[in-house]
Amino acid sequence: MLALGIALAACALFVHTRLRLRRMRADMDILRERTERLKMALWASGERYWEYDPATHTARVLETETAPAAILLQERQIALDTSLHPDDVDIALQRLADYLAGRVRTFECDMRTTGDDPRWIRLRGRAIEVDAAQQVRKVAGTVVDVTRLRREDRDRRIAAEVLRSMNEAVSVVDAGFDFVTVNPAFSRITGFAAEDVIGRNARMLDSRQHDAAFYDHIRRELVRNRRWSGEMWQRRNDGEEFLCAIEAAAVASDDGAPLYVTVLNDITQQKRAEQELRYLASFDTLTDLPNRALLSERLSRAIVRARRERGRIAVLFLDLDRFKDINDSFGHATGDRLLRAVARRLQETVGPHQTVARLSGDEFTIVLENIETAQDAEQVARDIIAAFEAPLLPDRGHEIKMSPSIGISLYPEHGQTPTELLKRADTAMYQAKNAGRRTFMRYDEVMDASTRERALLSNALRKVLDRGELRLAFQPRLDLARSRIGGVEALLRWHSDEHGEIAPDDFIPLAEESGLILEIGDWVLREACRVMQRWRQQGISDLRVSVNVSMLQLNRGDFPDVVRHVLEDTGMPASALELELTESVLMADAEQNARHLRALRALGVSLAIDDFGTGYSSLAYLRRLPIQTIKIDKSFVDGVPENAEDAAIAGTVISMGHSLGLKVVAEGVENEAQATFLAEQQCDEVQGFWLSPPLDAQATLALIRHWAATGPAARPAPPLPP
Repeated sequence: MLALGIALAACALFVHTRLRLRRMRADMDILRERTERLKMALWASGERYWEYDPATHTARVLETETAPAAILLQERQIALDTSLHPDDVDIALQRLADYLAGRVRTFECDMRTTGDDPRWIRLRGRAIEVDAAQQVRKVAGTVVDVTRLRREDRDRRIAAEVLRSMNEAVSVVDAGFDFVTVNPAFSRITGFAAEDVIGRNARMLDSRQHDAAFYDHIRRELVRNRRWSGEMWQRRNDGEEFLCAIEAAAVASDDGAPLYVTVLNDITQQKRAEQELRYLASFDTLTDLPNRALLSERLSRAIVRARRERGRIAVLFLDLDRFKDINDSFGHATGDRLLRAVARRLQETVGPHQTVARLSGDEFTIVLENIETAQDAEQVARDIIAAFEAPLLPDRGHEIKMSPSIGISLYPEHGQTPTELLKRADTAMYQAKNAGRRTFMRYDEVMDASTRERALLSNALRKVLDRGELRLAFQPRLDLARSRIGGVEALLRWHSDEHGEIAPDDFIPLAEESGLILEIGDWVLREACRVMQRWRQQGISDLRVSVNVSMLQLNRGDFPDVVRHVLEDTGMPASALELELTESVLMADAEQNARHLRALRALGVSLAIDDFGTGYSSLAYLRRLPIQTIKIDKSFVDGVPENAEDAAIAGTVISMGHSLGLKVVAEGVENEAQATFLAEQQCDEVQGFWLSPPLDAQATLALIRHWAATGPAARPAPPLPP
């Protein structure tokens, strides 16, 4: 019985053991299956499993590793202080402490790893084991690499910020062109708030500048090509229309439906500025006439047409006579208004279909197309001169008469290009001025010789002081009341070794244009004072020398100092020097010139106005200047006493000059009758060939001594001028 019991017990133990082993194998199979599932889940999700022991501050990680033939599940221990970025360790521990203390329901934290390839990871976890006191003994969860997600999130934030800060209006519309979203610039530019447009159709911005078919065509092009760019008019919320540049492109939404992103930029002001720049590049802003660039372009096209059609063209180069005197007398504002009036009169004269351009200053050019003969161009020139017989009215209270000098060149006779035609018309215009102004001249090849001669004179003029080619001549002035020579005028003469004797009218304008008049004027002043002081040393003490002063000399700030130094160097008293200035010189910047004149008077120098009556000053204005003498221009003396108008003018100027306490000198007295008339009108002094032509210093001194010895009754025949 005992043996049977042992056998049965052994059998029962065996069966139990077998059952237990079978259950253990089943559990192991389940565990392996679950481990495999965990491994595959971690591998597929890219996540890792982690556990953390708060008591020991240790952590372990389960992660997958891909082997050549299998996917392996690896476990490894990690140390937080070496595995995490130093800046993130404290943050992670604080978050974990907050969770363990119950301040947050779950643990979640983003942090960076260390190593050669640092990554951003996101840890999530909860307590998986607590003790009897409900203290957490273990925390577990998942960790996932979020580096790409964080970069994408950063890019989205940057894109959103860029969108908000863009100056261009950005909108997104759906396939039906209804607004989905807009940026702040859209609201600023269009005046529509986001809530006013989202869900509404983009047609609400369509402008009346385009018809509906225009916008429909653009939208079809965008749908077909997935991109469109161009310019169009749009409408703001207040109804104002504006021109905009648009860039539109198609993008896919998350559900695959098309969206269209439009970038809109208001270019209304830009286009206006471009139009203004184009206008400024082609038109004269003062007169609204074409400028030199547009003239050249139009003349080029006219030449092409004339060449193709075997036609003829005339170019008229026009310059206003004595415009500078008017500008100086009335001021630049009046001069500008006068130029606008001239532009209108020229266009009215030649008609709206002919080109009238302003080149610069008071220079205008006219292009006449389809002329038959040269006489047609000359007739237009005559019409222009006749049109300027009527006074211009640039200012209230002023009637100003202007006359033009006109040069004419013809295509194809005088040139094949705009440059040639303009140059030769310019050359002809200068010849018209030299011919006496208020006339026209047609270009001739002989004129080029005159232009070349002018250039040669200009070059030779630069060497006159070094070569000693300048000299002074002196023309006496007769004091009519005392019948004695009371003064002389120093006149500049130039004898060139290359070009011979050159008239002052030819070289003085060149000296003024080149600025050489400053050096030459200083030489004249010093030489005149030197000669006068030598005469004084020879006993001619009661005599005054007059020296002409140019505008450039007076405008230089140190001219009174220059005069003072010359007087000191030569020893001549200031009372023996008289400076002559023309009306145009005085009227240019009158306030500044008045200061210079007062400084000269303070030296004791006398001041005179030369060629009085040819400018636009008045005796009332001259009364405010420190002037002692006016010289009546020769043009008013030529006709006396026969011409009643000239006689009346001369008599009036003498009378008014005396009423203002001024000495009056008449220039250009050529005969006894003129001298007698002027004496009867109580003119103070006369100057001209009746008394003597300009003489060199020695001959002038001889004449003065002879006159002083014999008196007017024995006035000798005038010697020949030097």
